[in-house]
Amino acid sequence: MPNDPGCLAIVSPGIMVSIGCMTVLASRSLLDITLERARKDMPVATTPRTAESGPVQDSVINHAQPFHDARGSLFEILRTGWRLDDKPLDQVYAATLKPGIVKGWALHKKHDDRYFLISGAVDVVLYDVRPDSITYGEVHTVRLRQEDRIVLIIPANVWHADINVSDTEAVLLNMPTQPYDYADPDKYRLPLDTDLIPYEFACGLNGW
Repeated sequence: MPNDPGCLAIVSPGIMVSIGCMTVLASRSLLDITLERARKDMPVATTPRTAESGPVQDSVINHAQPFHDARGSLFEILRTGWRLDDKPLDQVYAATLKPGIVKGWALHKKHDDRYFLISGAVDVVLYDVRPDSITYGEVHTVRLRQEDRIVLIIPANVWHADINVSDTEAVLLNMPTQPYDYADPDKYRLPLDTDLIPYEFACGLNGW
């Protein structure tokens, strides 16, 4: 038995246990004993989720609702009840992006990307090449910032490039609508300096 009267000994039911200044027979489980001393969180006030259309057809922007306290912040990223789309969530991964680096150009034929910025600052450039889209041929930039975190849904068959515009390594979460297929990756690439996309990256940026 520990000498400190304030410590809780880890024992089985039916064994004597010291709790604070008392020694009692642990006829209940440690789960019951600890929950008896625990405090349950109070209800949390939330605001209704309102997703908005992104700059290209079928893209979606949803602002994350932050919860702050003295310890830090919590951000809800995705909930099934928000209905941002009707597609599955089968994989979640994080990617880092070094300062001054671009990842792109990339396109997926079979799945959408769902981006969420963890840290840093990233510009996502979108080029819509879908013939039936109302934004066909348009180029748009979506800014991902820590001050206003969003979920950005990038539809399939839209070229995109991710630019780290901060001076620190950026961390980007992706929740694609299909898991990565190692045997047959659904990823197509064009070089940054391609003449097929009417966009010019700032001087000094590198990547692929």
